[in-house]
Amino acid sequence: AKRDSEWMGPMYQFHGLEVDCIDKHQPNSEERRMAYRKDVIFGTNNEFGFDYLRDNMAKEMGDLVQQKHHFAIVDEVDSVLIDDARTPLIISGPTPNGDVQEYTHLKSHVVDLLNHQKAVAQESLRQAKILIEAGDNEQGGVELLRSFRALPKNKALIKFLSTEGTKQLLQKTEGVYMAEQGKQMKKIDVDLFFTIEEKPNQINLTDKGIELLSERTSADFFLMPDMSTDLNVIEQSNVDLASKAQQKDALLKDYRLKSERVHAMSQLLKAYALFEKDVEYVVMDSKVKIVDEQTGRIMDGRRYSDGLHQALEAKENVTIEAATQTYATITLQNYFRMYNKLSGMTGTAETEAGEFYEIYKLDVTVIPTNRPIVRDDRQDLVYKTNREKYNAAIDEVITLRDSGRPVLVGTTSVEISELFARALTMRKVPHQVLNAKLHQKEADIVAEAGRPGTVTIATNMAGRGTDIKLTDEAKAAGGLAIVGTERHDSRRVDRQLRGRAGRQGDPGSSQFFVSLEDKLMRLFGSERIAKMMDRMGHQEGEVIQHKMVSNSIERAQKKVEENNFGMRKRLLDYDDVMNSQRTGIYKKRKNALSGERLSLDIANMALENAYMIANKASSYSSSSTQDTANGNPAYASYKLSCFQTYGMETPVSEKHFEQYKTPELSDATFDAAMAHYQAKNQRVATQALPVLQNVKNEQGDQITKILVPFTDGSKGLQVASNLDRAIETEGQTLIQDMEKGVVLSMIDDNWKEHLRNMDDLRQNVQGAVYEQKDPLLIYKHESYDLFMGMLDEMNQSIVSFLFNAGLPTEDQDPQRAAQSMQRAPQRSKKQEYTTSGPGNDEGSQDDQNNPQSGQGSRRSRRNNPVQRQHQVPQPANPASSQASSSKKYGRNDKVTITNIATGESKQVKCKVAEPMLSKGWTLL
Repeated sequence: AKRDSEWMGPMYQFHGLEVDCIDKHQPNSEERRMAYRKDVIFGTNNEFGFDYLRDNMAKEMGDLVQQKHHFAIVDEVDSVLIDDARTPLIISGPTPNGDVQEYTHLKSHVVDLLNHQKAVAQESLRQAKILIEAGDNEQGGVELLRSFRALPKNKALIKFLSTEGTKQLLQKTEGVYMAEQGKQMKKIDVDLFFTIEEKPNQINLTDKGIELLSERTSADFFLMPDMSTDLNVIEQSNVDLASKAQQKDALLKDYRLKSERVHAMSQLLKAYALFEKDVEYVVMDSKVKIVDEQTGRIMDGRRYSDGLHQALEAKENVTIEAATQTYATITLQNYFRMYNKLSGMTGTAETEAGEFYEIYKLDVTVIPTNRPIVRDDRQDLVYKTNREKYNAAIDEVITLRDSGRPVLVGTTSVEISELFARALTMRKVPHQVLNAKLHQKEADIVAEAGRPGTVTIATNMAGRGTDIKLTDEAKAAGGLAIVGTERHDSRRVDRQLRGRAGRQGDPGSSQFFVSLEDKLMRLFGSERIAKMMDRMGHQEGEVIQHKMVSNSIERAQKKVEENNFGMRKRLLDYDDVMNSQRTGIYKKRKNALSGERLSLDIANMALENAYMIANKASSYSSSSTQDTANGNPAYASYKLSCFQTYGMETPVSEKHFEQYKTPELSDATFDAAMAHYQAKNQRVATQALPVLQNVKNEQGDQITKILVPFTDGSKGLQVASNLDRAIETEGQTLIQDMEKGVVLSMIDDNWKEHLRNMDDLRQNVQGAVYEQKDPLLIYKHESYDLFMGMLDEMNQSIVSFLFNAGLPTEDQDPQRAAQSMQRAPQRSKKQEYTTSGPGNDEGSQDDQNNPQSGQGSRRSRRNNPVQRQHQVPQPANPASSQASSSKKYGRNDKVTITNIATGESKQVKCKVAEPMLSKGWTLL
């Protein structure tokens, strides 16, 4: 983005347009804010998305950077809107008990389980070979299928499957046992400890696996309690209410603990059985880093979500980072769909035309090349085993190099690029390697790749190699030669590799080497080719090169692309549910941020709470038959609700309570509550004004904003307010800032909790498939109930705090005050930006986030240490804050403090002042 803005900027400026690039400026900075005011804005997709999320976490209107979403032009649009679509952008932060990890304790159990599984897989494979050789294909197929479901990536199994007729036998046996929705498959899995389904990337513990784990721990270590049955038993028991509540809490605690334990075990199994080092991830600088399967680059800062990244860290014996919780999230699909006009460009969109139209309503138009393509794209060479394929590929590379042509070798993983490099080293062939581990000299390596006789090994060339310039000698020798060591899952990535040769009419060639042991062929495409090889009596070392073979491989790639499209569509279906909720919450938040409709919103929330209180009292009254000498229990409930929610006495006497119907009682409660609220706010403004004036007199030339503490008696919140405006309006702007601060904090806290509940819900509904139900429909229904419940709880917490909020008083218990201030709902000083990736990743679109995406910033206020600790009013503008933070006091130094409630000032020693700061005094 930076490069393109510098290249194209002069042209736009020549036409009178202003240009800037957001990636040149720090997040939340004034420079980035001004960049968004330009006519043409360059930037990376992740940064645009994260700026949107940051804007919806801002505390002041001045912190917003983005404008309305009018028009977007996306470069490499297939990479952004399709490849990255499964990785949501996530802003996350620390979670309570996030450093408590089960992974280290459970790791030894998983290793033991894996060793037992390996023994079963090897024995089943041995038996299969004996039985098949003896002619017993039926029982041999059973043992072969059992070995396959135990460890499908077992190299010995993969090699055996390349022998004549073996692959067909496996598929035939699998078809028989998959009948009747897989009911017969239990006979295959009975001896396994867990089963692996490689296509959907799933792993499931079997009864035998749970039994083995229980032997190593305890019988109920992984046994989930039956919540409905156990809760019913507690309800039917003859104990008092307090004991029942205690038992329910213990049951819920046990359920949560075992749920986390089972989840951690599942993720560890995935980490060991499905994820390979130097393929899906690398370990660098004692950290697990994700490798982008499309570009081969390291996805810095991104983490797999849902505990998978912690499981990989445990597997690789590196530091396990604390778990995080999501603060804000959005997919790139939904972010770019906010633009009124969306367009883009790429060289490889034709194969995804259907998805572009279905998801984004975008047509794909193919533009002819500037000069005719003269590149020689040869048919694939297919071998039975990887060993044959690699030997042939190395021989081809040496032949091409000796002819004076530059050679670019494309690999699909870091592991294969290193394998190829070692083989070339043994053959004494000079070469350069470009992969996720060795990416520092990318520009230099690419610049040299066009020289005659140069061999460059690269992992996935998407977005790389566009700067390969051929010398005249290289062109005369035949141009750049592309050697692909494996077909990628996506045809687009293969086309991107081919497209590095033959650019702008230059000569060139491309050749892919394929084996039946390749992942793509194993999972989707080898049966037809294997049959053909068997019919032709194909021997080891022989090669097949035919258009029918290449077409068969392309059909396999189409299957993968259809599968991936289904996953992306499913992700979008789930995110559309969240998107409608996110739109509503962000609109409510923006109203609070701008101050528009804030008073009306507060009044509406107060009215809703009044109706709920009245309705609850009426329901209590109609269902209760008690009217004892202790008074009317319905009235007692109503009285308690009025006090807890509004901090006021009831506007209706007990004598007249029964005469009110629900609407009348609701109106009376609302009118009294609003009158009480206005009177209370006036008292607080009057109480704060002398202190604000005193601060102005003492430090008015240094301070523009001041942080004022408010408390409702149980929790606290600091509110930033402009000092001069607060004094000019006699404290009224302080009240408005308090309302805005409370609404924003409560929205943020409840939204974060809701996001966590939605993540849990999404995981829980996946089991619905076993009941022949659609998880998405259940998710939509349950998420609506969750959202409405969250709104009710949020409104109640906002009203409760606002109507009870006041300044801390000197007679407030200091210990309770300190505790309540520590619980103040504030934006975390340290935030981590992550992405999630496909399925369980995020990266974890962690940037969670993403997934998340992993690009972030740290913002912190530099406050006086004593003030920061006790949450008292303090300067909020950067200059004065920095000045005060540099001033340190000894315990016996004299300091000046002011009482926030009375305006009284006094000079005392610092050690005396410290405990008084939690009682409403502030340090000057």
